[in-house]
Amino acid sequence: MGLGWSSAEERRPLLPPPPQQPRPQPRGPAGVPAGRLPPLSGRVYGRRWLVLLLFSLLGFAQGLVWNTWGPIQNSARLAFGFSGWDIALLVFWGPIGFAPCFFFMWLMDKKGLRVTVLLTSSLMVLGAGLRCVPVSDLEIRKKLIHGGQLLNGLAGPTVMNAAPFLSTTWFSPDERATATAIASLLNYLGSAAAFLVGPLVVPPPNGTAQLAAPSNTQHIKDRIEAVLYAEFGMVSLIFSAALAYFPSRPPFPPSVAAASQRLSYRRSFCRLLSNFRFLMIALAYAIPLGVFSGWSGVLDLILTPIHVSQVDAGWIGFWSIVGGCVVGIAMARFADFIRGMLKFILLLLLSGATLASTWFTLTCLTSVTHLPLTTATLYTSCILLGIFLNSSVPIFFELFVETVYPVPEGISCGVVTFLSNVFMGVLLFFLTFYHTEFSWFNWCLPGSCLLSLLLILCFRESYDRLYLDVVVSV
Repeated sequence: MGLGWSSAEERRPLLPPPPQQPRPQPRGPAGVPAGRLPPLSGRVYGRRWLVLLLFSLLGFAQGLVWNTWGPIQNSARLAFGFSGWDIALLVFWGPIGFAPCFFFMWLMDKKGLRVTVLLTSSLMVLGAGLRCVPVSDLEIRKKLIHGGQLLNGLAGPTVMNAAPFLSTTWFSPDERATATAIASLLNYLGSAAAFLVGPLVVPPPNGTAQLAAPSNTQHIKDRIEAVLYAEFGMVSLIFSAALAYFPSRPPFPPSVAAASQRLSYRRSFCRLLSNFRFLMIALAYAIPLGVFSGWSGVLDLILTPIHVSQVDAGWIGFWSIVGGCVVGIAMARFADFIRGMLKFILLLLLSGATLASTWFTLTCLTSVTHLPLTTATLYTSCILLGIFLNSSVPIFFELFVETVYPVPEGISCGVVTFLSNVFMGVLLFFLTFYHTEFSWFNWCLPGSCLLSLLLILCFRESYDRLYLDVVVSV
């Protein structure tokens, strides 16, 4: 195609931007009906998969560290003297870490992926290390653990926002959605791994004889510390690999859109805030995903009143997220194969999420609805909810980028993930005061999913970035 990067860090205009009129509405680019479009040529490099792997592992580790405490909250209460407020705050550091989100968006736009990834991974190493400092004073130890969780939360803006930027920079148009799905969903898979690792390594208090014995308390504390040391080692290894090799971009761009000029940082925000269609889908993403993230982070607290053990809660959380990751990657691959159908896919996923969350909420109100409250129904409803919501994340990301192109990918996705964490933070803030009864929390799930479904129904889709790639390639 004869495309090349300019010497400056910003991508310069090599080809004219796509025409604004007529815009390709629910149909495919250049008037082609939505469906199988012509193959798009471009220069790609085999090392793109290594870059994707390193970034995905970084996201996996960040999700694992963030969700360390929720699945073992009962054990942590005994070993470190955590209160219910402490457990909620440990989860709350995730959305708080999004406070400097706009700085990371600026850094990614100006300095590229390598600088941003190295800064992010160094914060994670420092945070994981703080949690391992062997201090005998429990109050000091708790403060160090909280500080470590905050530093890990500061890595959230990069691992959650940079996936579309990475996929556009390194992958061809017919691989972008798949790469976005892998890079973004591995963070959720890390959260799922915490549901598996924590309960399997750390024994629950209700399974320990003579609970008040110091030897039993010390045993649980030692097992928790083993988890903390293992997570620190994994994060340090990923940081070393990224330091050794993580380029900002390939020698030549893989597509026309990857080489084209993007709006400046300031103009991008003006474009986003004035785009009503973008604000619609931003709310459609932020509200249900923010509510679901906060809900899954304290899933053990929610299931304990209905007599679900810590181990069962961990398995429910694990399979709900794993199912979402598998289906999300499959949906993204389908979106790459049949382009121009992102809205249709989201309508299917959000409809399923609304039904699954309503089923779970009504099941928990067994005294009112008389629905059977069994392990099988809880597993099924939670897993379906996780599948439908988590698998929608990469589809939303691709739709954001297509809708507001030529706004840089990191900025558009950064705004919506920041908004999602605001909703998550508000919800967890109320949870710190109302943590004795959770029916109100459960009802937030179907309400948010239904609202998102209505917003997507009213949304008018367009594919401005794909328009440019298809028109020039054809």
